[in-house]
Amino acid sequence: QVQLVESGGGLVQPGGSLRLSCAASGIPFSIYDMGWYRQAPGKQRELVATINSGGYANTADSVKGRFTIARDNAKNTVYLQMNSLKPEDTAVYVCNADAPWNNYWGQGTQVTVSS
Repeated sequence: QVQLVESGGGLVQPGGSLRLSCAASGIPFSIYDMGWYRQAPGKQRELVATINSGGYANTADSVKGRFTIARDNAKNTVYLQMNSLKPEDTAVYVCNADAPWNNYWGQGTQVTVSS
């Protein structure tokens, strides 16, 4: 059974930091491209950052310079380090595992940026 379990979300003040984790099981993690997406209330899901099986990372312009994605294949985990958080970063952050033959989503973790 494939599971993607996100953790690390919460309430943080503007300018603060959080680190999200997504632990994967049931898939050969190292050969999957991994990504973080987010969905704010009333908005469509948007791509935040991806990291492919070779370790090449890409981040959305809206978070470039503030968010960093990384993966640890030994721990089957992908991370999203979020710095200088803004109220507009408030959303449910969802982990994705992608391969040509399968695509999986986690349940998401809430991130709220508010004073």
